[in-house]
Amino acid sequence: MTTAHIDTFARDNLPAIELQPDFLFSLPELQFGAQINCATELLDRHIREGRGDRVCIRGKDVCWTYRDLNDRANQIANVLTREMGLVSGNRVLLHSSNTPMMAACWFGIVKAGGIAVATMPLLRAKELKPILDIAKVSHALCEAALSSEMRLAGLDAPHLRQLRHFNYSGPDSLEAAMERQSTTFENVNTAADDTCLIAFTSGTTGIPKATMHFHRDVMAICACWPGYVLKPNPDDVFIGSPPLAFTFGLGGLLLFPMSVGASTVLLEKAGPTQLLDGIKEFGATVVFTAPTSYRTLSARGSEVRRTSLRRCVSAGEALPVSTRTLWREATGIELIDGIGATELLHIFISADEASARPGATGRVVPGYEARVVDDEGQTVPAGTVGKLAVRGPTGCRYLNDDRQKTYVRDGWNLTGDAYLMDADGYFFYQSRTDDMIISSGYNIASPEVEEALMQHPSVAECAVIGEPDEERGQIVKAFVNLRPGLVGDAAMVKALQDFVKSVAAPYKYPRAIEFIDKLPRTQTGKLQRFKLRQP
Repeated sequence: MTTAHIDTFARDNLPAIELQPDFLFSLPELQFGAQINCATELLDRHIREGRGDRVCIRGKDVCWTYRDLNDRANQIANVLTREMGLVSGNRVLLHSSNTPMMAACWFGIVKAGGIAVATMPLLRAKELKPILDIAKVSHALCEAALSSEMRLAGLDAPHLRQLRHFNYSGPDSLEAAMERQSTTFENVNTAADDTCLIAFTSGTTGIPKATMHFHRDVMAICACWPGYVLKPNPDDVFIGSPPLAFTFGLGGLLLFPMSVGASTVLLEKAGPTQLLDGIKEFGATVVFTAPTSYRTLSARGSEVRRTSLRRCVSAGEALPVSTRTLWREATGIELIDGIGATELLHIFISADEASARPGATGRVVPGYEARVVDDEGQTVPAGTVGKLAVRGPTGCRYLNDDRQKTYVRDGWNLTGDAYLMDADGYFFYQSRTDDMIISSGYNIASPEVEEALMQHPSVAECAVIGEPDEERGQIVKAFVNLRPGLVGDAAMVKALQDFVKSVAAPYKYPRAIEFIDKLPRTQTGKLQRFKLRQP
């Protein structure tokens, strides 16, 4: 394939071919040509085929059609190339909350042949700085409200040459520059295997990694899980809580709706209350959020039943059986669960409402293959816990990172999750492989103990880790956030311990319980157990 990148940094820093996973293109939908620009396929195509006047993106006081979004993305591409000196292959940091302008910037970067490096809005300068350095970012587009941390990060970023701010009306704003530019732009004819985005892992281990994804990868995730599991239609209205900088959010709130000509709602703040308000206001039919949000919203199930919601997707962390049951009973809607990874861009194991099974994440998504393996990489028998291995049209390519050798083995992506697969091909999550507690010879999965604790009416939220112990190797320790008004005393400790013994094998009960006000989570809602392990 012929690269369109003048700046070849991304291609030069791909893992060696022998360290990359095997890529599979088994479906007819995955037969891509040599040259693809995913912005052309997801945005320009709708205008070319007569759908330019369909609503595409809505936000606070904003309603853009596909043509409106395309015009703005073209203006941004012109600003980048004509005023900011961008050449294809340059990396552009995008620092913003979920707004229509962030979406326009993402498409403007990709149209121009740049590489989008989107970042979570709550990141501080010390967290932005390594991203700027690792990706050797040359340009940045930043929401004005987030400018202070961005400026601090840029003070000592030798590769950063240009910074523009948007969502404000100053003479030096991105919007002011856009007014000087044409609404037409000829998209760069990128190769299918040119990198179009670098996504940083959300840091559950404390050390983010840069994952590189091609234009064909973006189109591949639109061809697999949505079409076979979600089954959206052009009249759907998508909404959700994950940031667009999180690949779960990028797919669910931008790429997937646009792949079928549907519309999306972007909320700058999307806590459970704002999410429900948005569902009501915009008539949303498809929602993407994390299990904790569904658990909170289930208390307002009667309100949810009166909305237009028809599909509810849970991902980002393991879905407890109790949360699935609570949501179904409160709203009448079966959750669509799924597991994805930043390294593979989006969901690769899932099940639709009709085939969902309690406790199971689902079955492998068409286009992918998955198996459970032992430490030597050999497939284990059905019903046996092992390491999840996946391959398909997307896969792990870390940017210049030795951890590539750990994530990819013999052509398979090892996600770091412990699973078992039953005889029907359903995958059941056990834990992260580093969250398996070994106590007196017993293997105890942290999420299993958490699930037991969450069934107790006093528990609002909890997390479980293994704590070193001289006698047992490790003991089970639980961090518990109680519901308002309850006291974390010795009586509550005993009550919770006795309860776990009654609903799970007694050896799994937490021998230590610590009550805390709030669990440490990433901005994407993932639990950071490593912080709980720190003294």
